[in-house]
Amino acid sequence: MNETTFLETHEIQFPELGWKFHIDPTAFTVFGFQIQWYGIIITIGLILALIYVLPRMKRFGLDADRAIDVIIGGVIGGIVGARIYYVLMRWDEYKWDWKAIINTRNGGLAIFGGIIGGILIGYIIARIRKVKALPMLDVVSLGFLIGQGIGRWGNFVNQEAFGTNTDSFLGMTGGTIQRTIADGMSMDGDMYKNGLEMLWEKPVHPCFLYESIWCLLGFVILAFWSKRRKYDGQIFLMYLTWYGAERFLVEGIRTDSLMLGNIRISQALAAVIFVASVILQIVFFIRRKRDPESFVLYANTEESHRLIEESRRKRMGLSKEDAKAGGDSEDDDDLDIFNDDDDDFDEDELESSILGDDDDDDDDDDDEPVLVKDEDDEDDDDSDDDDEEDDDTEDDESDDDKEDK
Repeated sequence: MNETTFLETHEIQFPELGWKFHIDPTAFTVFGFQIQWYGIIITIGLILALIYVLPRMKRFGLDADRAIDVIIGGVIGGIVGARIYYVLMRWDEYKWDWKAIINTRNGGLAIFGGIIGGILIGYIIARIRKVKALPMLDVVSLGFLIGQGIGRWGNFVNQEAFGTNTDSFLGMTGGTIQRTIADGMSMDGDMYKNGLEMLWEKPVHPCFLYESIWCLLGFVILAFWSKRRKYDGQIFLMYLTWYGAERFLVEGIRTDSLMLGNIRISQALAAVIFVASVILQIVFFIRRKRDPESFVLYANTEESHRLIEESRRKRMGLSKEDAKAGGDSEDDDDLDIFNDDDDDFDEDELESSILGDDDDDDDDDDDEPVLVKDEDDEDDDDSDDDDEEDDDTEDDESDDDKEDK
C-alpha cells in the first residue's frame, strides 16, 4: 500500500461535516524540550476541576485547607496509577524500555488506573489530615467529570482512542489514524490479532468526543443534584453508575482496548462498577427510608463546623485559644463560616429578619405607654368616681338646705 495515499500525519478530518484541521501534537519547544498538547489539555482540565471544587468544600462540610492536601496527593496518585495500569496491561511493549515507561507526553494513561490510584493515595492522606472520605469522594467526583470531559480532547490531538469504522455524520479520520489502522491490520498488528475488521480509508467513531460529551453532561446533572444529596457518598456512587454505563458502551467499539485474552478489561471493569454502584444505591435507599436519622450529612455535624471554624480562625491569625471552636463565646460565628458563596443564601431574608427584630422591639416599646395609659385610666376612673360622689354630696346638701328653709 502506498503511503502517499494517506492524509498528512497531523491532518484531521470530519468528512461528513466538511471539517478539516491540521494540529501538531507538539505545542511548542522550550530549550529543546517538547511540550505536548496532550499534557497541556490535561492540565487545563485539572485546573478547571480545582477552580470548581475548592470553593464548594464547605457545602460538603470539608475544610479546604485540609482537603487541598488530599487533592494534591490524589492527583499524583492518579497520574502514577494511570500510567502503571497502562504499562502493566502492555508489559510486553515496555519491559525493556524503562524510559518509555515514564514518558506520558504522547498518551498512555488508563483512566481506571487513575481512579484507583487517586482514590488510594487520596484516602491515605485523608486519614492523616482527618478529612472524611465519603464527602471528599462526593465533591471530587464532580472534579473527575470536569477533568475527564476536558482531558479527552488530548486524545483528539493525538488521534488516538478512536473506534471502529462508521458511516455516522460524526465519523472522523486523520493521517495518524489511517497509519495506525494500516499497521494494526497487518499480520502482526493488534487489531488483526483481536479479530477486528478495519479499513484505513473509512472514517471511525470519535470515541473521545462521545466520552467528553457524556462526562460534561454528567457533571451538569450531578452538580445540580449535589445540593439535594441524601447521604454522604451518594454523588460518588452516581458518578460510578454514570461513567460505568458510558465506558461499557464506548469501550465496545474502541480499537485500542487493553485485552486479557478475548476480554476487554476496561469494559468488564465498567460493567462490574456499574452493577455494584446501582446495587449499593438501592440498598442505601431502602435503609434510609427505614431509618432516615442514621443518614446525617457530615456537613450538618458539629465536627464539621468545628474544623472549618478552627481553620478559618487560624488562617486569620487569631490566637490559639480563639482557634478552638465549639466554645460558649458569643462571637463563635461572627466569622460567618456557614454561609458559602455558592449556596442559596438570601441576603434580603437576613435583612428582613433583622428589621423584623426591630419591629418587635418597637412593638414592645409601644406596649409600655399602653400600660401607663391603663394606670392613668384607672386614676381617671377614680377621679370620675370622686367627682360623682362630690356631685352627690352637693345635691344632698342642697336638699337639706331646702328642708331647713
